[in-house]
Amino acid sequence: MKFMQTEKKQLLIYVIIAYGITYVMGLLMWYGYGKGLDLSAFPNAQMLYPAAGVMMAYLITKKGDKNLPTAFFIFFIALTAVLVVCTAASVLAPPQNRDLMSMPYSQWAPIMEYVIIGGSVIFWILLLQSGKEKRRSYGLNSEHWNISIRMILLFIGLYLLRFVIACALSGQLSEFGKIMANPTTWIIFFTVLVNFFLSVVAFFGEEYGWRYYLQPLLQKKFGLKGGVILLGCVWAVWHLPIDFFYYTTPDMGAGGSGKPVCYLYFTGDFYGIYLYENPEYLGPDNYSFSE
Repeated sequence: MKFMQTEKKQLLIYVIIAYGITYVMGLLMWYGYGKGLDLSAFPNAQMLYPAAGVMMAYLITKKGDKNLPTAFFIFFIALTAVLVVCTAASVLAPPQNRDLMSMPYSQWAPIMEYVIIGGSVIFWILLLQSGKEKRRSYGLNSEHWNISIRMILLFIGLYLLRFVIACALSGQLSEFGKIMANPTTWIIFFTVLVNFFLSVVAFFGEEYGWRYYLQPLLQKKFGLKGGVILLGCVWAVWHLPIDFFYYTTPDMGAGGSGKPVCYLYFTGDFYGIYLYENPEYLGPDNYSFSE
């Protein structure tokens, strides 16, 4: 099925923001890597780009829609812009960098955290103020909390299974039991749950851009399964800058950088196919804990 003219325009805007900003910032990552600077700000900001791309596309192409949550969208785009500026400053203002446990650490890092926490609080306020009708019209309303919880539990189960397998293969399975028996582990676990609500803008940024917007669009063009598979590919390509300069480093070669790309591809396809097999689960309310 062919894309409508409006859909083509929306997709172009989405690609320019989601991929254009990502790869321009990738050049700054390359510069920062060469200088030995802290690059932790880049993945935090990048998670917002997909949703910002969708929102900008809707603001430009659906100006007359009374159900458009304009204030919410404008705020999210503005928040993304602030994070882009902070991220650029983290490598263009090297005097702010210092060593922390023999690792480069930027004083912009806590600033980014405060911006994300404050932005998340305002996010919830504006989201609730937008009203049910506007949230429902643009995929912002949660109608399947029970399904969302099941998806989260599925991810936690798979994450722990991966850890168990890694411990078993290294002959350290007993260490896994010690970790799970440690009260600190559970304190950290519940801290992560609370942290989700205080950093929701990052998780929302990816899921709204990929699962809510791009996956249905690709499925419309390439079929249900084809759209899911292609989404896994474009999602992995989107991660290349941070895979190459942050999660791995250029000195590890193509093999080292290829591992996270393959992981992202198969993870994206797994969840995509899971949603394909269970279409009633597909919705932006199934926000991701995976990043």
